Amino acid sequence: MRRIVRTFNISDVTPYINWLYFFHTWQMSGVYSEARSSLMEDAMKLLQESESRYKSHAIFCLYKAVSDGDDIIFEDRRIPFLRQQHRGSQSQPNICMSDFIKPAELGSEDYAGLFATTVDMGFVEDNSEDGYMGMLAQSLADRIAEATAELLHERVRKTHWGYAPNENLTPLELHRCAYQGIRPAVGYPSMPDLSINFIINDMIGMDSIGISLTENGMMIPHSSVSGLMLAHRDARYFDIGRIGYDQFADYCRRRGFSEEKMRKFLSANLEV
Repeated sequence: MRRIVRTFNISDVTPYINWLYFFHTWQMSGVYSEARSSLMEDAMKLLQESESRYKSHAIFCLYKAVSDGDDIIFEDRRIPFLRQQHRGSQSQPNICMSDFIKPAELGSEDYAGLFATTVDMGFVEDNSEDGYMGMLAQSLADRIAEATAELLHERVRKTHWGYAPNENLTPLELHRCAYQGIRPAVGYPSMPDLSINFIINDMIGMDSIGISLTENGMMIPHSSVSGLMLAHRDARYFDIGRIGYDQFADYCRRRGFSEEKMRKFLSANLEV
């Protein structure tokens, strides 16, 4: 296992911010207006003022890995994943994250990474007294955490893992995911089970960059991202969608949770 911990200046990650999602948070997507221009000015001012006061943080661990059914085995730890269950479609394969890792029965090892990123909690807390500035700081902190993950992923591909050393993409190309590999995040459509954060935390030590977990698997600070990094050329993002009881029961067994406990994490994905 290889472990990388990094701290970044706000100016390091600013070029990686996806402003489309920032404006979407403010319900200003796709329409230029004076209000949107003013919001952008305020956002850039806050970023500049924060340069000497706050940092963002990242951790990445690279493991030898193999797949076993719908599980990925990271050296000595097994993480279960969910598989799509398209109804009535013969043309679409039902995808699982484990599909992008070499099966154990092949007898050769593959690699997979785990990561987490966050922003100093003070970035939001120190601006919370004013309602507008509090909202601005929170929406920016969310984007900074994502931008840190984008920057980290780029460095992983080019250096730390090094499977794409000659990659040279623009920020727009990065936002369009024009790179090889993926970095699906916990809580997002392809990895909806927040309890996976407990496993990731045990493996990489999120506390080393200031992240703690609630009993529901939510990260504190709120502006944090955690997930998986895969390098397979065909790896892509996807939505698990609804799953049937058969898979739910099997996932509970693999996860080691009772059905009652697991329903708290997967209620939005259950057909039953």
